[in-house]
Amino acid sequence: MENRNFYNEILTEHNMHPDFKHDIEDADIVLDGINPSCGDEIQLKLKTDGDIITDGAVGDGCAISQASTDIMLGMIIGQSKEKALEYADIFMRMIRGEASDEEIDSLEEASALRDISHMPARVKCAMLGWRTLSEALKDK
Repeated sequence: MENRNFYNEILTEHNMHPDFKHDIEDADIVLDGINPSCGDEIQLKLKTDGDIITDGAVGDGCAISQASTDIMLGMIIGQSKEKALEYADIFMRMIRGEASDEEIDSLEEASALRDISHMPARVKCAMLGWRTLSEALKDK
């Protein structure tokens, strides 16, 4: 029950007070992410300086996709594209139950979403931003 309360607190905090709900007019990378199962759409924008992600923003989406993406952006800003892809890989493997405890711990606040795998209707929502990030950076 404690994990569920922590999960709810994290989602509520990132929905009520998102850090990355703004526009970046001069974003270097822009990609729309779509969750076909519910119709949720996000627009991920990233500003980079060479290989380093210096800013990020996300557009509208459901509460879970917004919170998960807000957490993700907090982790990847200031990181290299390679590190951001590593975090995305760990997050997606965590949701599928394939990540080690050490890898999950490296996700810090995002690890609170590990139990979302028990809510199949919400898995794609939680993964939307991370999947969009992977797609956006895979050829950059």
